[in-house]
Amino acid sequence: MDKMSLAELREAIHEIPASADDQDLVNVAITGANGQHNALMRLDHPVRLQVEGSLGDYAFAFSSQADVRTTGGVGHGVAEGMIGGTIRVRGDAGDGAGAAMSGGTLAVYGNAGHRCGGAMRGGGIFVRGDVGDECGIGALGGMLVIGGNAGHNLGDAMNNVTVFVRGKYKSLAPGVTEAPLRKRETLRLGLLLINASIRGDSKDFRRIVPEAMLAAEMAGRGEVNPHWR
Repeated sequence: MDKMSLAELREAIHEIPASADDQDLVNVAITGANGQHNALMRLDHPVRLQVEGSLGDYAFAFSSQADVRTTGGVGHGVAEGMIGGTIRVRGDAGDGAGAAMSGGTLAVYGNAGHRCGGAMRGGGIFVRGDVGDECGIGALGGMLVIGGNAGHNLGDAMNNVTVFVRGKYKSLAPGVTEAPLRKRETLRLGLLLINASIRGDSKDFRRIVPEAMLAAEMAGRGEVNPHWR
């Protein structure tokens, strides 16, 4: 990465022939990562990347298809607008991790900053450690899993989104509440943990949902009317 421009690197990755088997992706080792911003934005190719080092802001924003593993931390906006694929960050992430993503899986094995999963529309985010304030703010779809603790205003203005928390939270936003952990949700969480290569028992988590969503579930119409605002 320190020898090529980001455009050249992305073009070189896109030129790699795609494997005929989705389960047997071509492995690409990337060295020279030392905090570059906007690294591998809009990557859209079925490859498996191993990135050695840390990256700056907006790493892998708007990416899809790729299976990415980084050995270091990332800055703000990692996987913003992510469409598909999997991104695993072995360090910490800054603010806005997974913001506005619509698909795929983002796994952060350290801590994440404020507004993690803000305005997300789909996909799944797993943070093994803690998250900052306003996690899930304005989220419209998807699932967030917090292995540690959460800050203030968790779930502010989120809609049709489920947040699972293993630790404590400083405060819930108005309009969201803890809800019973249903068998279906336990299965969904278990699949996400497996996809993110995380060991853990889904029964250890608490479920946070919009109050209107819980009321619809209790009334037996949650599957019929999924729009909670």
